[in-house]
Amino acid sequence: MDERLEITRRAFGMGAAAAAAVAALPVSLPAGASPKAGDRMMGSFKVADGTELFYKDWGPKDAQVIWFHHGWPLSADDWDSQMIFFLHQGYRVIAHDRRGHGRSTQTYTGNEMDTYAADVAALVEHIDVKGAIHVGHSTGGGEVAHYVARAKPGRVSKMVLIGAVPPVMLKSEKNPGGLPIEVFDGIRAGVLANRAQLYIDFPTGPFYGYNRPGAKISQGIIDNWYRQGMMGGIKAHYDCIKAFSETDFTEDLKKIEVPSLVMHGDDDQIVPYADSAPLSAKLLKNATLKTYKGLPHGMATTHPEVINPDLLAFIKG
Repeated sequence: MDERLEITRRAFGMGAAAAAAVAALPVSLPAGASPKAGDRMMGSFKVADGTELFYKDWGPKDAQVIWFHHGWPLSADDWDSQMIFFLHQGYRVIAHDRRGHGRSTQTYTGNEMDTYAADVAALVEHIDVKGAIHVGHSTGGGEVAHYVARAKPGRVSKMVLIGAVPPVMLKSEKNPGGLPIEVFDGIRAGVLANRAQLYIDFPTGPFYGYNRPGAKISQGIIDNWYRQGMMGGIKAHYDCIKAFSETDFTEDLKKIEVPSLVMHGDDDQIVPYADSAPLSAKLLKNATLKTYKGLPHGMATTHPEVINPDLLAFIKG
């Protein structure tokens, strides 16, 4: 173990993998990454129906843009490990809070995929981003697929789906491997009965695989999931369960031609692997499937030292 890594590990009581991830970051930002007068580092944008979307926009304005889309019921903060990593690599990183989530308006209406994608399109136009790489996790992966399939030419260069909900989660005659409606009815019941407790149970258990024997549990990660979830609105979160579970993204995937990377843990207890990633990769015209043995749904947070280099390789490729 090199001296810098050992000092980092001792100072913060980290495991070797976590210390390595920290030690691998540059000491300072790349040349040209310092903010200039007039640079927008975060803000909000009001779409046509009056909903205000919060977003972060960091990095050199002329750099390649990587745009991150979060899962249910979280916020742009769920991408901390990726935002800071790619910022230090010299990229421009953008992430927004979906309507009804995080710091965006707690919406009563529009909590479905068509509007989510339209919100993204409006925000892309507002910031005027071209050739972006869109990365979506879980529900955010559905949002990405729905947006990319409809994006104006030149707006998107690549797409990444991580633990994503496409092609469709709900079990049906056309999708016999999906999850029964009772699973999603149970989530809805939990939101209505005691949302705060549900938002403790999810990250403590299946979301990060912390219910598996030998799992290395981080209370900070659990608390941060809870914090993000409780920032959003209950009505929007309730509606979003239908959006992520019942929307069929099959036709979206068939339309997408940009290079795509599909990343999924084979121990994903939220979006089961067999009925998601392999099927999405087959429907996409230009896709690479990367499967992670034993990794959970929230692997971008629990294993950034694994996920980030693979994302970087795809982005540079």
